[in-house]
Amino acid sequence: MNSVLNISAYKFVPLPDAAALREVLLERAQALQLKGTILLATEGINMFLAGPAEDVRTFVAQLHTDPRFADITPKESWSEAQPFKKMLVKVKGEIIRMNHPAIQPAQGRAPAVAPATVKRWLDQGHDDNGRPVVTLDTRNDFEVDEGTFDNAIDWRITKFTEFPDALRSHLDDLKDKTVVSFCTGGIRCEKAAILMREEGLEHVYQLEGGILKYFEETDGSHYHGGCFVFDERRAVDQQLHAVVQPAPKAA
Repeated sequence: MNSVLNISAYKFVPLPDAAALREVLLERAQALQLKGTILLATEGINMFLAGPAEDVRTFVAQLHTDPRFADITPKESWSEAQPFKKMLVKVKGEIIRMNHPAIQPAQGRAPAVAPATVKRWLDQGHDDNGRPVVTLDTRNDFEVDEGTFDNAIDWRITKFTEFPDALRSHLDDLKDKTVVSFCTGGIRCEKAAILMREEGLEHVYQLEGGILKYFEETDGSHYHGGCFVFDERRAVDQQLHAVVQPAPKAA
């Protein structure tokens, strides 16, 4: 029985009090006996938590009392067992490291496109203006290998800090196309989309909520394989259930 609720959420919002906020959130999470990771930076929050549904939702309700987080809507999935070993709250330089300080999503997002719209564009082979649509995977190579959109662009990056240089090497390939950047939950493709706009690409969107939201709101068509997640489940399928890993071969 899948009794453990797993949530993921992020928001780019100025948090000059990140260090003090760390203590508050750690105390709340520990009081509810939740496990997972919360990353804080002056640019925002990124979190992955798991526990009994009532306790997880109590934490989210407490988070919503801070006006800066009032509109956070976590993506949910379920598992049979707790996928995290401990509860960590860390303060970082960036909640997703890109090493590109000019990219400040809190100052204005790149346009986002809903999962249902992306599915419709892929069904018809073009966007609503007849422009060819390409999907751009902004994740690391080992994540892509677990599963991705059909014919997605994959630059085989090994860490997100490599994305800016990879983009500049392939700019000409993306011109005159509608580019939908995507990632697990939206955080990387949001920064990626802003950078693509900065580099002069006009028709760029981020997939709202990433792959997890695409699975949640569509039938998952045009995507093959699972979605890699950074916990002991390793990956979830299109029903947001843990992917059963093959048993190791006998020696």
